[in-house]
Amino acid sequence: MDSPRLHTDLNGFFIEDLYVGMTAIFAKTITEADIVLFSGVTGDMNPVHVNEEFAADTMFKGRIAHGMLTASLISTVLGMKMPGPGCIYLSQDLKFLAPVRAGDTVTAKAVILEIIPEKKRIVCKTTASVGEKLVCDGQAKMMVRSRVEEEAKAAKA
Repeated sequence: MDSPRLHTDLNGFFIEDLYVGMTAIFAKTITEADIVLFSGVTGDMNPVHVNEEFAADTMFKGRIAHGMLTASLISTVLGMKMPGPGCIYLSQDLKFLAPVRAGDTVTAKAVILEIIPEKKRIVCKTTASVGEKLVCDGQAKMMVRSRVEEEAKAAKA
């Protein structure tokens, strides 16, 4: 089977389907509910995220979203778009460059920089932006399933 497999919500790309420069994006408008729910799920109740009066006196002059909430949109790109379902997130380096606020639409993007077929690994440049402003920059390493290995397993079954 030499043709690429159809990407679905349950089947991501095989490493053989990926190429350097391949790109995927995911955009989401951050809401008040997202910030409150993220605070509750993580236990991070830092008042810069949840207390407007406190946050008004900070350098941000108001509440901001958690950096990791913004970064979690990168996980959505990698885990659901490219390489997609079935991949394993191995590592992520991040730099937070600017705040994100409720109402901001964040666009997360991943671009494949390197493919290491023998290890079933890829390296991606990862970014998150609000409009033209870069708010988060980094690099991720992913483990991706191999068509050759999947077909060999299926043949043995």
